[in-house]
Amino acid sequence: MNVSERIARLRELMKERGVQAYLVPSTDPHHSEYLPECWKRRQFISGFTGSAGDVVVTLNRAGLWTDGRYFLQAEDQLQGSGIDLFKMGLPETTKMEDWIVSQLPEGSSVGVDPRVLSVEAAGKLKKAFSEKDISLKYIDRNLVDVIWEDRPAPSDSPITVHPPEFSGETVEHKLERVREKLSSKGCSSHVLCALDTIAWVFDLRGKDIDYNPVFISYAVITEEDAHLFVDRGKVTEDVREHLANLVTFHPYEEISSFLKGLAEKGGRVWIDPVTTNKWLMLPLEGKVKIHMERSPITDLKSVKNGTELAGFRKCLATDGAAMVRFLKWLEEAVPSGGVTEISAALKLEGFRREGEGFVGLSFNTISAYGEHGAIIHYDPTPETDVELKPEGIYLVDSGGQYVNGTTDITRTVSLGEPNEEQREMFTRVLKGHIDLAMLRFPRGFSGKQIDAFARKALWDAGKNYGHGTGHGVGHYLNVHEGPMGITPRDKGVPLMEGNVLSNEPGYYKAGEYGIRTENLVVIEKDQELSSEELEFLKFETITLCPIDLRLVDEELLTEEERKWLNDYHRKVREELSPLLDEDHVRWLSERTRAV
Repeated sequence: MNVSERIARLRELMKERGVQAYLVPSTDPHHSEYLPECWKRRQFISGFTGSAGDVVVTLNRAGLWTDGRYFLQAEDQLQGSGIDLFKMGLPETTKMEDWIVSQLPEGSSVGVDPRVLSVEAAGKLKKAFSEKDISLKYIDRNLVDVIWEDRPAPSDSPITVHPPEFSGETVEHKLERVREKLSSKGCSSHVLCALDTIAWVFDLRGKDIDYNPVFISYAVITEEDAHLFVDRGKVTEDVREHLANLVTFHPYEEISSFLKGLAEKGGRVWIDPVTTNKWLMLPLEGKVKIHMERSPITDLKSVKNGTELAGFRKCLATDGAAMVRFLKWLEEAVPSGGVTEISAALKLEGFRREGEGFVGLSFNTISAYGEHGAIIHYDPTPETDVELKPEGIYLVDSGGQYVNGTTDITRTVSLGEPNEEQREMFTRVLKGHIDLAMLRFPRGFSGKQIDAFARKALWDAGKNYGHGTGHGVGHYLNVHEGPMGITPRDKGVPLMEGNVLSNEPGYYKAGEYGIRTENLVVIEKDQELSSEELEFLKFETITLCPIDLRLVDEELLTEEERKWLNDYHRKVREELSPLLDEDHVRWLSERTRAV
């Protein structure tokens, strides 16, 4: 079946279930960013492969809502599907819930699988629909699954232990800290749905989802014990020994019946409304008191301890050496011909695989040449793959999962002689990157309050970019991690000492090129500015890789910015040279020369 045929079949099922609209979010039961193949329902029903986007199908129309990273990609992939594109974030775009209300008569029903709808999202939809007496109908069997005859099976990969030598803390101590948080809010238990919170608290890792080293599971932590709901075939003896006397194992499917039993005991249950699916709430609603707040584990794991930070620095050096090998190879190979976006991405992955502790990629490499660079989350496919020529701009955004950390780096490279506009825009992006990297700010500030520092140089030229400036990064976990971020859309979460984030301003000229410079930074206390009256924080840049000086217009840099760039390149040269042979050291020395 093509997309149109799938939607037609879905409409038949909708009529059988008595619903006038059906919602297919991009989420899975655990609200993961990257989904296992078996849960890519929105991709199956729409043909759109981006990581973010929700589909609504009514009996006569269909729409996809996605953000600025995917506008160009969605326009291309939705052609001929009968699905309208709604560009989120633009003032003229109707919100999904408002569009549904405008399309349906009073008394209609909107169907959805409660497993793929968060508690928060369910509440917002219910409120929006109530004005027109439209009901939200929970359908236990996902209707897309009924259509998807050759749907892949879930992963059966075994779970592995993430030992204290890398995590820096025992599971017992982590559980103590979580229970202290529960006690402080008068809660007797906490239901965990987000896979990275479960992996972190139990120091376990898995291979159930591409790029994120997590495993499909639920968990419940109470005042006295902890319960892990997972396919028992994936639990090795090492895992059982690791969690002996700390955790009771249950089959994944038994979470609902367990929650019914938990409800009978009473008490106060902590639920994260953003990451917990509505299906888990159904056995609890009306039976126990519910405390709605972001999971305490989200905040605990975002503050890296000394062991984790040491691991980050070590893996970023390993990763930086791989990047140097790749950039030198790229520079020499492109003029000879035959290098494509996909072959370049595979070559970079090959260099990473040689590094100590490498486990896999942290996301699918964005290998984008020329106009593809303007597609912010471009995913090269055999259909779109193009050859790199010794001209124009190439953008590569990539990262690796290592046993001691997670990396994410973007470099924009000139493959020929850049023109004046390209050098100006690259330098303005670089100025924003540097100005944020040098920023010193009071404790308690959020990413929303400092995001503009990375944009000012672009704003001065009447330009901007349509994505956040920085996201949190997990420690051998999800490459995108909350609760903090550096973005105008941040909810005001204070930045904390020990947070690891990206610093990645960019500029994109549709149909021509894209520019982004990304390093990882760690927040630390600014000893010089801090006083008894006010404590200040600052960023330490921990990514190690040269920035393409051929694209830098030195006249646009202030003296302070020029000093930062030279100091950064000196650090890159000093820390990466011991990991490289003489040929690569010579290349690196030239690429990190003072400006």
